[in-house]
Amino acid sequence: MGARPVFVKQRRMQFGRVGSMVVETVSSEDLVYVEACLGRAPRGLQAVSARDAQGRAASIRVAPLVDGKPFPTLFWLVDPELRLRIDREEAGGTIKTLQQQVDNDEALRSSMAEDHRAHIALRASYIDTETRQALEASGRWRALSDRGIGGIADFGRIRCLHTWYAAHLVHPNTIGRLLDDRWALDLAPGQVLEG
Repeated sequence: MGARPVFVKQRRMQFGRVGSMVVETVSSEDLVYVEACLGRAPRGLQAVSARDAQGRAASIRVAPLVDGKPFPTLFWLVDPELRLRIDREEAGGTIKTLQQQVDNDEALRSSMAEDHRAHIALRASYIDTETRQALEASGRWRALSDRGIGGIADFGRIRCLHTWYAAHLVHPNTIGRLLDDRWALDLAPGQVLEG
């Protein structure tokens, strides 16, 4: 499938302060690029969370509230090459293949559950006190506090490889590593890793 993209974590972000929270700004160039990648204006965009080797946005961080509703997907994959590659993996049955691998390996299941818990904690770190109190008062806090990567409630299930990989670009995780392993071996979508 060609050369594997090289990714670097966000490096040159501008910071400002609002209360005790650090606010990361998104450049106008970032916004134009992200809009072009998505084919629409991003909803809830707060930061570029990972960049490719050319400095372009690969993953963005999304607000925990979008249009006044809880939005549990913290990181959104925008890199067009990766999105297409993962589209092909999903269409080829890789979710099922990876799910079977996870179901048959207690260490992978445990690692996945830990990934979800770490993701919940990270998401919570971006939520200010006022927003959290409003969510708790409205009974909507659990939509964020009980759901892991991609908003999934069942920590043993793989639902969307895009959300796993967007998060992996920021903080390496189990499913992202399994995808990296598949790509390093140049496995076809859905192909079972032998041995």
